[in-house]
Amino acid sequence: MKTSKSGRVIWLTGLSGAGKSSIAAELERIILQQGNAAYILDGDKVRCGLCSDLKFSPADRKENVRRLGEVAKLFADAGIICIVALISPYREDRQLARRLVSQGQFLEVYVNAPIEVCEQRDPKGLYARARAGEIKDFTGISAPYEPPEKPELELPTDRLTIAESVEKILNYLATADK
Repeated sequence: MKTSKSGRVIWLTGLSGAGKSSIAAELERIILQQGNAAYILDGDKVRCGLCSDLKFSPADRKENVRRLGEVAKLFADAGIICIVALISPYREDRQLARRLVSQGQFLEVYVNAPIEVCEQRDPKGLYARARAGEIKDFTGISAPYEPPEKPELELPTDRLTIAESVEKILNYLATADK
C-alpha cells in the first residue's frame, strides 16, 4: 500500500486488553517498512506526559481525546499516518476527533473483544482490581464504553490475530486510496 500524499488518522478504539496497542505497533512497523511516515499515539504513554494532568472522569476523558485528536491532526497535516490507540469510550468524543481532520482522513477502527477475553489478556490485573473496587471509573466495569455505531472497520480480536487485523487495516487503506 502506498498512501496518498496527505496523512491520515487511524483511530483504534476498544476496551483495555482488546489489542489496540499490539495492532498499532505492528501496523506502524509495516507502514514504516513500506516507506511511509507513521507515528503511534498510545493512550497509556500519553497519560505519562501530554495528558498526565488528567484523571478518568468523563470530562477528563473528553479532554484526553480532544488533545490526542488535535495532535493526530497535526501529524496528518504533515503527511504522517497517525495511529491513535486509545480506549476513547464515548462516541461523541470520537466524533469530535473525526471532525478535526478532512473528510476521508479519519479511519475509526473498533478493536472489538469480549470483556471476558480482555480480562484474560490483562497482564497488569487491572480488571481484577476494578472488580474489587480498587480502581474507580474503569471502562467496561465501573465506567461505560460506547461501541462505535458505524466504524470504517471492526476487528473481532478474539477471532483475528494481530497480523490478520493489521492486514484488514492495510487492505482498507489500499482500497480507500484508489
